Amino acid sequence: MPLLTRIRGPRDLDGLTPEQLDELAEEIRTFLVDAVSKTGGHLGPNLGVVELTIALHRVFDSPKDKVLWDTGHQAYVHKLLTGRQDFSKLRAKGGLSGYPSRAESEHDVIENSHASTVLGWADGIAKANQLLKRDSHVVAVIGDGALTGGMAWEALNNIADAKDRPLVIVVNDNERSYAPTIGGLANHLATLRTTDGYERFLARTKEMLERTPVVGKPLYDTLHGAKKGLKDFIAPQGMFEDLGLKYVGPIDGHDIQALESALARAKRFNGPVIVHCLTEKGRGYKPAEQDEADRFHGIGPIHPDTGLPIKAAAQSWTSVFGDEMVKLGHEREDIVAITAAMLQPVGLKKFAEVFPDRIYDVGIAEQHAAVSAAGLATGGLHPVFAVYATFLNRAFDQVLMDVALHKCGVTFVLDRAGVTGDDGASHNGMWDMSMLQIVPGLRLAAPRDADQLRAQLREAVAVEDAPTVVRYSKGVVGPAVPAVGRVGGMDVLREPGTDRPDVLLVSVGALAPMCLEVAELLQKQGISTTVVDPRWVKPVDEAMAPLAERHRVVVTVEDNSRVGGVGSAIAQALRDAGVDVPLRDFGIPPRFLDHASRAEVLAEIGLTAPDIARQVTGLVARIDGRYERTASDVDSVEAARD
Repeated sequence: MPLLTRIRGPRDLDGLTPEQLDELAEEIRTFLVDAVSKTGGHLGPNLGVVELTIALHRVFDSPKDKVLWDTGHQAYVHKLLTGRQDFSKLRAKGGLSGYPSRAESEHDVIENSHASTVLGWADGIAKANQLLKRDSHVVAVIGDGALTGGMAWEALNNIADAKDRPLVIVVNDNERSYAPTIGGLANHLATLRTTDGYERFLARTKEMLERTPVVGKPLYDTLHGAKKGLKDFIAPQGMFEDLGLKYVGPIDGHDIQALESALARAKRFNGPVIVHCLTEKGRGYKPAEQDEADRFHGIGPIHPDTGLPIKAAAQSWTSVFGDEMVKLGHEREDIVAITAAMLQPVGLKKFAEVFPDRIYDVGIAEQHAAVSAAGLATGGLHPVFAVYATFLNRAFDQVLMDVALHKCGVTFVLDRAGVTGDDGASHNGMWDMSMLQIVPGLRLAAPRDADQLRAQLREAVAVEDAPTVVRYSKGVVGPAVPAVGRVGGMDVLREPGTDRPDVLLVSVGALAPMCLEVAELLQKQGISTTVVDPRWVKPVDEAMAPLAERHRVVVTVEDNSRVGGVGSAIAQALRDAGVDVPLRDFGIPPRFLDHASRAEVLAEIGLTAPDIARQVTGLVARIDGRYERTASDVDSVEAARD
């Protein structure tokens, strides 16, 4: 009987022998490759933390002891060891989340998968334990990539201030976040990782002294007790201890017994301790180990034997952006690119290969990226900061007060905007158009297809006196959606065929094909519709108000929160212009969305052509006075008014 099937909770690990633990580790790796190759997911990070996770759950008593993960994409092994072994619907509707989930297990604490937050969480929980006199422990597992984030160091500064507050920080050092980790801290960790002179010296000394009768062991213990001065001489690791943090390591992150010994020592220490573990991302799976780009950090379905994708990759929004950036780089020497530890995921790998001196990877530090971009612009360059839409949330103050206030020509390119689906609540890029609406002077584009992405990126980098934003969806880019006319700066995608049309349908970004489908469904109900794509959704085009005035109803459709989004901005613009036309805005409701496919999420929140057409038909009918109010209709009427 496989050992893994006998593990229903962490305490089932207690009775296993060292040999069985090694066997279990291999079973887990086999399971992960088989399961994740079918569903897609974060394979490489989890292959690297198998032994570390086993050791953590043997030394600490979850859920009494809180084991926190930063980021949560490395928690698959944790799920397996806490009773969740059905990975058949991983990241799919009704299946396991790709990150820790409180709804799944009492062993999961942090659901947010934005990096560099775990030490702040750990600091708060440790303070609560101290005040409430609990005897439980707090363990924060943080990757070396996440340590490049400023929030991590803000937390470390506070953690180190409490010498008697137990807190174990496990640094999972695999030299990578997505791609190889960069920066001064990474170089420091590399020094620790590669300086083994102290360990060799200590091992030889121990062997020699243990052969010396009577005084040998006391001398060794004395020497070992003086290790800080010696280690600072041989390996410059004093940074952590100078902060007031006890340092243990580096430890082989694939040696369960060594890990358990280090973690047990840290657990006994009545104060903050850093346990530095060296792991290999993708360990035990040759295709991942040989993938220099990101060691199979995140994959789609693959052939498990070869690691090759099951389906050929179609053209994605990201790849369109990446190719156009290279063209722009050839045309303009002032264009530089910035990424926050996500060179390949945001499509800048080709640009980096062609222009290695014009790419800046700042680590997981979006706030710094935005301020640095302001500096680059002030210095005479035009920076393009490519980042997931959900991660721009973290740099809002810098966009507002550093970039916009100073009228810096910086272009922000937001990948994975709108509903992303399978990565769950924290990865949906559903707040950017609401958040950015309030930034004075900022201009925001939402291209509907690949041609528009290329065109609007060029329009964005041509602006030198204000921040510009280009946002687009995750995944495959659809076919071109041609315009049939132009009103002001807006593309007309469908003409109504009448002088007094019923509906002005404002389509935002990649939802254009669906909006055209809505118009077709409305036409079948005898409702004439004009479909326009604003292209630049901020500021609202001056031609919008007079165009709206020629229609009986205005409908906006956006892949963004309804609260403060494009629909709200257009409604305000119409009010300011004195245009009194009913407006109905469709978008994402203000709630966190569970993981599922993008199509399933859109269906759940009513962003489908039939749903929208049905509600617009009802709205037009009410305006015509053909709608009979009955008790059963009250709720839908009130919802339409909202």
